[in-house]
Amino acid sequence: MALTKGDIAKALADGSGYPRNQSVELIETLLEIIKSALASGEDVLISGFGKFCVKTKRERRGRNPATGEDMMLEARKVVTFKWSGQLRDKINNQH
Repeated sequence: MALTKGDIAKALADGSGYPRNQSVELIETLLEIIKSALASGEDVLISGFGKFCVKTKRERRGRNPATGEDMMLEARKVVTFKWSGQLRDKINNQH
């Protein structure tokens, strides 16, 4: 099961004493800041967690899976995530 924004807001409210609606606003603001930075081509580094990077993929040949027809896929941007050593260690050392 996935961790949702609602789950994060509840945990933040429970752990910090902020009202739940204020926790939701805080998370929404944080996510908007991250989305804006990525949309403008900036990387987002969260120390101890990882780095979100914007990469440009070149135009390439592809195939329509429904028809098998060859086609050209346009160049596009994708977001990648590189986890930090601390996060890697935490995930790999869980028992």
